[in-house]
Amino acid sequence: MFRRITNTPLRYLVITIYFIILFFCALEINFLWLFGYSPTIKDIKTPVLNIVSEVYTSDGKLIGKYYKENRTPVDYESISPAVIDALVATEDVRFFNHWGVDFRSFISSMISTATGDRRGASTITQQLAKNLYSTRNRKSQGAVKYIPLVRTGVYKFKEWMTAYKLESHYTKEEILTLYLNTVPFGSNTFGIKTASKRYFDKDAIKLQVEEAAMLVGMLKATTTYNPIRNPEKSLERRNVVLSQMEKYDYLTPEEFKKYSERPLKLDLGSLDEGSDGGSYLRSAVARYLEKWCEDNGYDLDTDGLKIYTTIDSKMQQYAQEAVNSQMKLLQRRLENVWGNENPWRTSDGKEILDFPEKAAQRLPYYDALKKKYNNNQDSIDYYLNLPKKMKVFNWSGEKEVMFSTIDSIKYYAKILNTGMMTFDPFNGHIKVWIGGIDHDYFKYDHVNQAKRQAGSTFKPFAYLAALESGMNPCDKLVDKPVSIPYENGGKTEYWEPKNADWNFTGREMSLRAAMGKSVNSITAQITEQVGAENVVKYAHLSGIESDLKAVPSVSLGPNDVSVFEMVRAYGTFLNKGVRSEPILVEKITDQDGNVIEKFKSEQKRTLSEEIAWLMLYMLRGGMDENGGTSQALWEWDLFKKNNQIGGKTGTSSDYVDGWYMGVTKDLVTGVWVGADERSVHFKTSETGEGSRTALPIFAKFMEKVYKDPSLGITLGPFPKPTVEITRVYQCPTPRYEEDSYEVDSNFVDSLYIPDVNFDTSATPSPQPVNPTPQKEPEPKTGQQPANRPPVPVKTEPEPEENKTRREIREERRESKAKQNN
Repeated sequence: MFRRITNTPLRYLVITIYFIILFFCALEINFLWLFGYSPTIKDIKTPVLNIVSEVYTSDGKLIGKYYKENRTPVDYESISPAVIDALVATEDVRFFNHWGVDFRSFISSMISTATGDRRGASTITQQLAKNLYSTRNRKSQGAVKYIPLVRTGVYKFKEWMTAYKLESHYTKEEILTLYLNTVPFGSNTFGIKTASKRYFDKDAIKLQVEEAAMLVGMLKATTTYNPIRNPEKSLERRNVVLSQMEKYDYLTPEEFKKYSERPLKLDLGSLDEGSDGGSYLRSAVARYLEKWCEDNGYDLDTDGLKIYTTIDSKMQQYAQEAVNSQMKLLQRRLENVWGNENPWRTSDGKEILDFPEKAAQRLPYYDALKKKYNNNQDSIDYYLNLPKKMKVFNWSGEKEVMFSTIDSIKYYAKILNTGMMTFDPFNGHIKVWIGGIDHDYFKYDHVNQAKRQAGSTFKPFAYLAALESGMNPCDKLVDKPVSIPYENGGKTEYWEPKNADWNFTGREMSLRAAMGKSVNSITAQITEQVGAENVVKYAHLSGIESDLKAVPSVSLGPNDVSVFEMVRAYGTFLNKGVRSEPILVEKITDQDGNVIEKFKSEQKRTLSEEIAWLMLYMLRGGMDENGGTSQALWEWDLFKKNNQIGGKTGTSSDYVDGWYMGVTKDLVTGVWVGADERSVHFKTSETGEGSRTALPIFAKFMEKVYKDPSLGITLGPFPKPTVEITRVYQCPTPRYEEDSYEVDSNFVDSLYIPDVNFDTSATPSPQPVNPTPQKEPEPKTGQQPANRPPVPVKTEPEPEENKTRREIREERRESKAKQNN
């Protein structure tokens, strides 16, 4: 074929061109799998960037990101011209004059390299091809990768081909934009927008000349010229870039002198925006969307989604402030309670002597030591007790210590944690999510991952079962010792629950009063009457999904449940018997704001509206009834404008778990407090019950919420029922002199009952129950809530009604002490 060309030089030229074309064709089609993958025209037209997905609150505040490469794209008009000038002057001065490959620079580079002065000749477009399509990774390698020099040549030719493809489909401005959106700037920072935020806390359009020069200078070696790690080298490299800009007339000599004399001035910005609890939220949203992403083919780390949650940023902030305030106090309280003693104890108060060693055996580090030292216990113990420098959580700020693994176990076992969730059951929106005290140190989410004994917060489901069985809030039972038989291993045993104060009054009281006062003996009698299986049934109908054992003590909360479940279940009472599935995400859009998916709460009626309203009325008993366990709320500014709050405290055995479930006319909030290690807890009810640990978090939070009119959460009573209430429910309870702060049911299960102390002093005759349904009295505006317990007037100059309940209580105790003396 080539012999027809008689001119020898021309024939050799044609043969050369022919084989070059043949080579590039073989390269393009990956002939015999020799050369590896090359980007197709489709790849060129639709380049794929790993783009950050962003998480926002419902009011538009950025609270977190998901990414493999922390990159947020920016368009050409949003990039400072100084960046473009610095980039072209430094990396590819002939960029606007070539078609992807600059052969003049290539030949010049070859000559320089041959003389010992190595210089790169890759154009901006070639660098983009390498960054965008990873032309040198394993996917792009063929069999020639095993031949060193040939491999390098193939890489370079593929970059040339890809560069020509890019130049044929994109303008120069588009290529520059793609390049600046792909290049790395160190510390997992990709793209000019993210780098501007990272190093100067500003948008890319606002970068000054010297700032642009510094960022462009980093591209040569992001670690070597990192301004945080190596400021001197970064400054030197920046001035090299400025000199290039002067050389190619992007700067005048005067401007070069001015900018090069300026020092490096960084203003480091945060790339992980959000509140202190943001990390728990980001993790919760990722779990929430895991199945959705799988079903719809999305990747949170690379697809650039904008995720709008149901979280209200102000409520989240107020909740975080309340948590921080109370948890600092509680941590000091726990440390003061135990002093120099170790707090890990058995149920009978004995120290668990081998606790740290047993805890160490559950660590992956322990397994690694066993494997490394062939189960030699001496070697294992040596390394477990070897001190090393580490940073630990502390409420005063991160603390650097010299701790061994055993020391670390002891330290963290003593730390109290919390979980909190606020829910609007009418639309299913989760408004607050606090998964713990610090996500950096405690990854486990205490809202929906951790499950703990609910204590007395589970009692309402027993009373719900009672109402469903036909009982009324005014039906009465006697607070007395009970002995309930149950089968255990084929033989009959007896469960004999105690009240929190170990006393039985012998008084008859209504179901509402018993629930408000959290009386174990009456709750146990109700459970026996309606059946433990029905308590479980109605707990599940309300929203509890955990496996519940239908044991006689089920109503006192021995089963483990999550804050998430408890809030959902209480929400069914507030939402007129309609169970709402809590949602954490409202909608998802793409980078351009196009809606991809909207989320709505699934709702299903599980209780009648009458029963749901009666349950709210029962929950208000914690405030209304004499000795109600929610009455610690009076210490906060929560009861103006006849505001009403329903709620239930809860404390598990040995004060391991403290709970408070609070219900207002708009929201349901659940709070749990305790140590992750269950053997660590408070000693007494005065320090460890739910009314003293979890309730204050709810109170501090709601106080802030009520004082912020922008939230639209107002003070006021619960709505009147919209259906006829056919049950008898209004039956005033006689008032007795007692301290409501001392009443919280926390003894869950006991097969032993001590000598019973019946306190029957000053017991009035039970009030008659009105046999017909009654309407709840309408509160009058401006009037002190009628449900607040009256306080007897003393003869001191200052009337008791002008004092706090705490002051009154302390004065009473002092008076009793004087009488005893």
